[in-house]
Amino acid sequence: MRASPIQGLGAFARRPIPKGTRLVEYVGERISPAEADARYDDDLQEHSHTFLFTVNRNVIIDAAHDGNEARFINHSCDPNCEAVIEDKRVFIESVRDIAPGQELTYDYHLEREGRFQAEWKQKYACHCGAPNCRGILLEPRKPRKKRTAVAKK
Repeated sequence: MRASPIQGLGAFARRPIPKGTRLVEYVGERISPAEADARYDDDLQEHSHTFLFTVNRNVIIDAAHDGNEARFINHSCDPNCEAVIEDKRVFIESVRDIAPGQELTYDYHLEREGRFQAEWKQKYACHCGAPNCRGILLEPRKPRKKRTAVAKK
């Protein structure tokens, strides 16, 4: 770990990493969504809390408690890794070859319920610097399906 140009501390490759390499398991205390909400109120925090990883609708990993180095892997809109969930466990795997010294990143795919709030642009600002950076850590919203009127006979 060392200082990252993206955010805080980052994880960096120490050797060449081939595409498809399983790098690390994302670990930490396994808690319920209710416990995560009690610990971290996104509306009251200046920045979003990105040590939380949703495994499924009942389990969230809090890497701030008993976590490992995986918690230092930063977000990128053009990542070189991805998170893979298998048997309620989360693994970080490379999606392309990674050179020594390159920062390890994956797309956090963060989601927020409710109507988009203007302050989310700052709270969830992305600083990955990728050419395709979407400027925000939040996953783009899926366009609503257009409803068409159906004439009744």
